[in-house]
Amino acid sequence: MSSLPKAGEFLGHPKGLFLLFGTEMWERFGYYGMRAILVLYLVAMTKDGGFGWSNADALSLYGTFTMAVYLTPLFGGWLADNVLGQRKAIIIGGILMALGHFIMGIPHSVVAGMQENVFYLGLALLCLGNGLFKPNISTMVGDLYNEGDKRRDGAFTIFYMGINIGGALGPLVAGYVAAVVNWQAGFIAAGVGMVISVIMQMLLSKKYLGDIGVVPAAKLSQAQSATGTKEPLTRIEKDRIKVIFTMSVFSIIFWMGFEQAGGLMNLFANDYTDRMLMGFEIPASWFQSLNSLFIIIFAPLVAMVWLKLDKREPNSPVKFAMALVFLALGFLTMMLALITEGSGEGSLQISMMWLVLFYLFHTLGELCLSPIGLSMVSKLAPLRLASLLMGIWFLCTAIANKIAGFVGSFLGEGQEAMNNAMSIFIGLGATALISAATMYMLSDRLVEWMHGAEGSHEPHTQEHILAEELEISATKQ
Repeated sequence: MSSLPKAGEFLGHPKGLFLLFGTEMWERFGYYGMRAILVLYLVAMTKDGGFGWSNADALSLYGTFTMAVYLTPLFGGWLADNVLGQRKAIIIGGILMALGHFIMGIPHSVVAGMQENVFYLGLALLCLGNGLFKPNISTMVGDLYNEGDKRRDGAFTIFYMGINIGGALGPLVAGYVAAVVNWQAGFIAAGVGMVISVIMQMLLSKKYLGDIGVVPAAKLSQAQSATGTKEPLTRIEKDRIKVIFTMSVFSIIFWMGFEQAGGLMNLFANDYTDRMLMGFEIPASWFQSLNSLFIIIFAPLVAMVWLKLDKREPNSPVKFAMALVFLALGFLTMMLALITEGSGEGSLQISMMWLVLFYLFHTLGELCLSPIGLSMVSKLAPLRLASLLMGIWFLCTAIANKIAGFVGSFLGEGQEAMNNAMSIFIGLGATALISAATMYMLSDRLVEWMHGAEGSHEPHTQEHILAEELEISATKQ
């Protein structure tokens, strides 16, 4: 058992929490800053410093990359638990990610003839580093508190605010630098955030985290079953596993639509949106900040709604259905944009307010679905299968990201892209609505299969609900 650090408190919490807050904030600054300009860089003309790829090729690669981002934590988590320890894994992962950002920032003239190979190396390092970094830092937040400590929910509220502050600032800074200097400078700006994250962890972790995360978890939990025999699954456990599988499959539908944000919608903002505001052209990458900004604004409001509803609060499957309806509303918004503003001749330029509404609806959907995912697995999974079933949840998220890139790749080029975009929006919106209706019809059966794990809506505190609403690990980690 790790001893808790004795570095004192700040705002009623261990100071180590704010170290982890800053470490995660700057890492998310780097990741979301890079992600905001990635597809735009790939499709930019070579004379403008890009690769000149087609939309289809860029979105296909984007889907593969984001899929890998959700797969590598499965291996990174195992390495941390069994070999490295969380602290060492975070530092090694952070260094690899910083190297990835900086390698992507090498000017083409320096690596003439090898630009794409160097670029792939940078992406590979980002994926490997992410696998070591992401699954471990959140666990360390919980380790700062003794079991039963009522401050834990508030701690995760603070921590996930850090995630979203970084997610909001990264695209603004990296996107602006890329727009006024060049793409490589944008990647370097993202890398600077990652370096700050690593330096904070290396210099301050011993003082503020004590020995938390130093020893691999497997070595800390030597107590194994005395008999060593595996008990068969009970009927209740089998039913609960069916719930996990069912909701994991439906989560693929949601993330498949939601993850159009960094790909198709990024290109849409760049090529088909009027981004002029009082004489200033807003960089397309800045729209990637809207999701994090809306989470910071609306998570407390959603928490208050659930608190107000109390015993009438929807169960988890119904919240899943609501999330899919909000997803469909986002695509309906874009369909209306194309119908009302896409009838003119020449290049389409829709109002950017349509994009703002699109991201608002999708964020509200995220707040209905994302907090449920990991909580659902942890509540329903048999203890001996918890890690495996958590891995399946992340595997479904990875699959969704790859499908998102595949669907977005049908956008095409030029004027043809408008007809294709309408077809994609209709298809994704209809799929979301059909899935929402199906989930709603299944909700009573799924709650029955949970065998009481859903609870009877015991009284919550607003702080507890807000912590759940902000726990968006499925997309931000």
